Amino acid sequence: MSDKPASKSKKPSLTSQRRAARSFALQALYSWQLTGNPINELEAQFRVDNDMAGADLKLFSELLRGVASRKTELDETYEPFLDRMLDDLDPIELTTLRIGTYELVQRTDMPYRIAINESVELAKIFGATDSFRYVNGILDKVAQRVRMAEIREQRERKKG
Repeated sequence: MSDKPASKSKKPSLTSQRRAARSFALQALYSWQLTGNPINELEAQFRVDNDMAGADLKLFSELLRGVASRKTELDETYEPFLDRMLDDLDPIELTTLRIGTYELVQRTDMPYRIAINESVELAKIFGATDSFRYVNGILDKVAQRVRMAEIREQRERKKG
């Protein structure tokens, strides 16, 4: 047996805190989409009803409020890449696309590949069987439009 004292439980990594925030944001935005309840009420309800100790609460709030306030703008950003009408999207796909598009457009401090990957992971967890592929394809096209300079720079680095 080791003489070392038992370690205290570690604080979740920033990556896992952000992933938890996105997961809660997806669920809250899904509820908002279906019920139309005010965002501030949903945010308060989620903070009370869920153990959010392992989540990045600042990101949760930003996603919730940012996606809700920019819904039309976000929808207009990815809608040209859809193969169906916006109203025909599964509610989880729709919410995931809104979160991913929000992060691609508003959170330019985050590499585009991470923004896409995080949305793909949400779609894998909450969406239909192959919805993650659909989300990935749409967000990749959004990134080509809104993050072109970043993508070009990465390609140049790979070449040289």
